[in-house]
Amino acid sequence: MPYSTADQTRGERNGKLVADVFCALLLATFSVVFFGWLGGLAAFIVVESCLLAIDWVIPSKNDAAGVVR
Repeated sequence: MPYSTADQTRGERNGKLVADVFCALLLATFSVVFFGWLGGLAAFIVVESCLLAIDWVIPSKNDAAGVVR
């Protein structure tokens, strides 16, 4: 799934970027608070990796039916 599609306006793309950065900072803060510095960093890396993998696997509306990445 592309991060930004062609039919999104500049405001939508910027809003998505700001929201993603805010959510990443929030997740990092919670991870460090609950698991300490080392565990929090590891937990943050695992969670962000999974979220990015899910974004990569989900097809976009521009992909052909049955596409395998």
